[in-house]
Amino acid sequence: MNAFDVIKSVRLTEKGSTQSERLNQYTVVADRHANKVQIRQAVQELFKVKVLRVNTQNIIGKARRQRTKQAGKEADWKKAIVTLNKGDKIQLT
Repeated sequence: MNAFDVIKSVRLTEKGSTQSERLNQYTVVADRHANKVQIRQAVQELFKVKVLRVNTQNIIGKARRQRTKQAGKEADWKKAIVTLNKGDKIQLT
């Protein structure tokens, strides 16, 4: 699995921007089968930063129904909160 397969995207939210300013933490969407070591290596390779800590959480997709009797479901995904070394930043523009 290469770095582009492990890291799907970086989430830009109000809470995430506060975390990046105060705690130097960034939230990324990772592959569901990737572990913390793979996520750490992928972030360091893609963004050229030093990662101190990785916390992961499996998010279960919500049940949805859109104008039908059949219920659907959003996809499950993995959230990874990555803490960077002081002085390192990820440019999100």
